[in-house]
Amino acid sequence: MLPYFNTSGPCIRGEHYMLPPERRLEDVQQLIESRRFFTLHAGRQTGKTTSARWLVKHYNAGDRFCALWVDIQDARELPDPARAFELVLDDLDLAVGRDLPGLALPSGPARALEPPRSCIRRYLHDLAARAPRPLLVLFDEVDGLVGEAMVSFLTQLRQGYISREELPFPASVVLVGQRQVRDYALREEDRRALSWLGTTSPFNITAEATTLGQFSEAEVGELLQQHTTATGQRFGAEAVARIWHLGCGHPWLTNALADQIVRRDVKDRTVEITAEHVEAAKETIILERRTHIDSLVARLREDRARRVLAPMLVGDRASLDVLDDDFAYVVGLGLIRPRAGQYEIANPVYAEVLPRALTYNQQLQITNQPAWYVRPDGALDMPKLMADWQVFWREDGHLAAEGFRYREAGPHLMLMAFLQRVINGGGRIEREYGLGRGALDLMIEWRGRRYAIEVKLRRGLVTEERALDQVTRYLEHLGLDEGWLVMFDLRSSASPTQSWDERLTTREVEHRGKRVHVVGC
Repeated sequence: MLPYFNTSGPCIRGEHYMLPPERRLEDVQQLIESRRFFTLHAGRQTGKTTSARWLVKHYNAGDRFCALWVDIQDARELPDPARAFELVLDDLDLAVGRDLPGLALPSGPARALEPPRSCIRRYLHDLAARAPRPLLVLFDEVDGLVGEAMVSFLTQLRQGYISREELPFPASVVLVGQRQVRDYALREEDRRALSWLGTTSPFNITAEATTLGQFSEAEVGELLQQHTTATGQRFGAEAVARIWHLGCGHPWLTNALADQIVRRDVKDRTVEITAEHVEAAKETIILERRTHIDSLVARLREDRARRVLAPMLVGDRASLDVLDDDFAYVVGLGLIRPRAGQYEIANPVYAEVLPRALTYNQQLQITNQPAWYVRPDGALDMPKLMADWQVFWREDGHLAAEGFRYREAGPHLMLMAFLQRVINGGGRIEREYGLGRGALDLMIEWRGRRYAIEVKLRRGLVTEERALDQVTRYLEHLGLDEGWLVMFDLRSSASPTQSWDERLTTREVEHRGKRVHVVGC
């Protein structure tokens, strides 16, 4: 039944609920019409290909450009230029036949693969010379090229760009992918080979890299309203707000949440969608590790991502060896975003996926059951929960924490794994972490009640007084009178003479009008 919420591949008008792509492409069109070479980069499944295809149709319907969309993903991970460019030339043939059917394919030397170091440039020279209007080429998935093939591809574009006053060449080239061109070269030897990127490269100006924005809250509501118009099924105001909050306008997350609800969870079109339906859909998407989530998890294993994300988990500042390019890379992947003068995880779904993915195997090995911590009135028995956490940390957790790839965040991750195992029985955990905050804030929502936890690593001269100040500010922000402060004392754990009984303590402290339970680990 058409249309529907799309979660795989480009959106097609008439088949999918979709917003007009041109809304997000004003800057892109300005660069194209200024005849620039630039990157159009954004995270996975944010509408890049849908946008690229719209641009081609838009310009081919007018009289300013002849446009091609060339998907070269079949050449990804092939470092040998001969093997990679054989596929790229086939992709170019396919694009010309589809987008410019009145233009004959290059032939003879212009279409020859040998020598590979010039085959892309020769093909584009020939095509631009015969095109009736200036040529626009959008290369999609280009950041999948690697090694010598990637270096040669960019070099040929540079050579064509430099010589286009004498020899015809595309007026504008757009490289579509997840990264800016400066991040294409991940190996040091490739970076040396592309040292010209900072000089006479057509891609040497940062301003000539652009990205796609997320949907606004109003646009999320507009997209969901298309389903209501088509079927009569309404999304309640709280459901719309929750979808916006969880995905922060990320196109795939917005569509995936809505699709899970209307296609699988609430098929009766007379039933109004609620915020509870949205929460259930989010949980399903995370647990089933949908393709998009799986791709996100794979990125977490990369050292460049770990160097940025690990400090965020514990609230530390990134170390001095984390380069600006590392931050730019992780921002480009859509994992984090700059907001209000600091970096934060891009949206609440990612903020939840990150620790849950890193601790998934540990969660499955924790035997504590949610029912153990539910009081007769349905409230969460926090004292018992935190006491059992200390037992777990003593017996297994402190050892397991050493095994994480994100080792510096091991204690925080183990605590989150333990809580997630228990809270899955009837509540949810919201996390707030960022660089330089010095702490991790957790808020458990359990059957209408809220429980605040602040997590600190105690090093050197960091005092409990300062930690108490932070947790009371957190409680004031939430409007709560009581909270929990979990302190991992790295000074104590470094002492071989101190027993576990001395390390594991629980005290109740009154501080600035708030009651704080201090849990020592």
